[in-house]
Amino acid sequence: MHWYYSLTCLLAAAWAAPSAPSSTLSAAVPAFTYDRTSFLLHGNPHVIIGGQMDPQRIPPAYWRDRLRKARAMGLNTIFSYVYWNLLEPVQGQWLSKEESNDVAKFFVIAGEEGLSVVLRPGPYICGEREWGGFPAWLSTVPGLTVRSSDAKFMEAAEGYLVRLAADLAGLQVTRGGPLIMVQVENEYGSYGTDHNYTQGLRDILKRNFEVPLYTNDGGVDWTLAGGEVPGVLAEVDGDPRSGFAARDRYITDVTELGPLLDGEYYTFSPDFWGSANAHNTAVGNPPQMQQFVSDLDFVLGANNSISLYMFHGGTNFGFSNGAIWKNYTAVFITSYDYGAPLDESGRTTELYDTLRDTIAKYVPEGSIPEPPANVPLQEISNVTLMPFRALFDTTILGEKKASEAPVTMEDLGQAYGLVLYEHVVTMALEGILQPGDRARDRVIVHVNGKRQGVIDSTYAQPKEVSLSLQPGDMLQLLIENLGRVDYWSRESGTFIALEDPYKGIVGNVTIGSGIVSGWDIYSLPLDAPPTAGSGVSASPITTGSPPVFFSGTFRVNSENNSDPMAFDTFLTIPDGVKGNVWINGFNLGRYWIVGPQQSLYLPGTVLKPNEENEIVVLELEPDAESLTAFGAAERDWANYPDPDYA
Repeated sequence: MHWYYSLTCLLAAAWAAPSAPSSTLSAAVPAFTYDRTSFLLHGNPHVIIGGQMDPQRIPPAYWRDRLRKARAMGLNTIFSYVYWNLLEPVQGQWLSKEESNDVAKFFVIAGEEGLSVVLRPGPYICGEREWGGFPAWLSTVPGLTVRSSDAKFMEAAEGYLVRLAADLAGLQVTRGGPLIMVQVENEYGSYGTDHNYTQGLRDILKRNFEVPLYTNDGGVDWTLAGGEVPGVLAEVDGDPRSGFAARDRYITDVTELGPLLDGEYYTFSPDFWGSANAHNTAVGNPPQMQQFVSDLDFVLGANNSISLYMFHGGTNFGFSNGAIWKNYTAVFITSYDYGAPLDESGRTTELYDTLRDTIAKYVPEGSIPEPPANVPLQEISNVTLMPFRALFDTTILGEKKASEAPVTMEDLGQAYGLVLYEHVVTMALEGILQPGDRARDRVIVHVNGKRQGVIDSTYAQPKEVSLSLQPGDMLQLLIENLGRVDYWSRESGTFIALEDPYKGIVGNVTIGSGIVSGWDIYSLPLDAPPTAGSGVSASPITTGSPPVFFSGTFRVNSENNSDPMAFDTFLTIPDGVKGNVWINGFNLGRYWIVGPQQSLYLPGTVLKPNEENEIVVLELEPDAESLTAFGAAERDWANYPDPDYA
């Protein structure tokens, strides 16, 4: 029997703007619950057709557009991670009222667009995000162990969850809102077996939310055993055929059983930086597209539930991407396009149309609205960027910290960006440079203002940099945090990388057999770029010069168009090697010639129509007196050799 018989009478409640249930209905049945085989919305069987979309990865002005397109693909529910590190970047500082962090507003808009929401608050969320969403300050709490029942971590996690619940409690379906369910942790069974931890989180969430809780784990025996929590609905992710069978085979506690939900059905996968790492997409891959259709038919045809991960990925703006430790650092790119039905810029794709047609077979005819038309992206003509400040300029570096031995980025009170370590040589040194225990993550080595090489942890065998130094030489190690590890599994075969988030230098720097002592250390979080046009210029640029800031300006004409999406573009720095781009002070993210990403999504919300817009580029490996930037209407995915490792 198809489930849609119940939806005809539920459309107003489930897919229209939510209103408070009547007191009679509230007293009669729970607003949202489940039995052994079905979710129940206001007492009626309900199938979740969901998709993942995280508000903190999307410009807030575009939230409604993205949600409207989700509804128009046939979805009735949005699943959302919440990033603790953005809500509480400094311990005790709560920033939920910042526009990009206003998760409550996103949920309200979802309800207005006829969508329910499922909250995935973590505190750990993975998501290819920096340290899985953990704030960097956790690493500075002595003795704290993340994802454990450690008292210090539980205290911090409870503080976060309680404050988040205070923001969202009024939006629960029990109070007339769109929030129907909350996840406990995230795929914990892949990571550990500390059931005191997950049961502790369960109890915190139960004290602060009224809606059902669920867990989400890989569909095999050991992940389900590690992640199950008594009294919490156990669900799976990945392949629905094997996952559903595993859930019902390995979960035997009746308090954890209920309807089947594939909580993360992967619409493709994220991309890693690297010359050999092509962009992941189902476009041009008919067998993969057919597999998506077949799996949706399998799930929805049996009245089971699903969430597409991702429906819309968005962007890892700034320094917000994560990484995976594989005995080298596999770093996620700035784009979180994911090959999703809605691409990074929010435009519908061939996959969107295919999945929409599939979903339409399982919902009442005419119940899916027409999707908004894709707004064409703009093109921006070439903009010449001129150097205006060296990164190592004293006006950029600020105050130094003098230390005999190097200290980590976290010890400097810094979360993201770069750290510069300077040493004036006092005795002859010769041999291979070792920057602490290992490169954390990308070490650009300069001697007397000239680049000597790059020690890059994205390679299984980073290049060795051999030095011969004399008294008076200036050694500079510029170390970039490429993104803390966001995922580790018990089957990884490595140390527990999630417990080692430290960046910069850990341990001593050695050259040959000698320990290098006596450092001046500069914190470079790059929260904002320097101001151009202040009269301070960079030195002449030659091959091997230190990093330089470039800038230029351009205009976009509104032509009476008030839709910011009309100003969206893909910004390219075609002659750059590696660096970051700011537009009007907003950090778009990293670019890197190796690919697969060769352009950065520039949302029109960042631009000022009919005014001068400023581009600032930090090029880490400059070799010419100017750079060029341009905006393209079509995205460029490509890979090129790494000039530092060619």
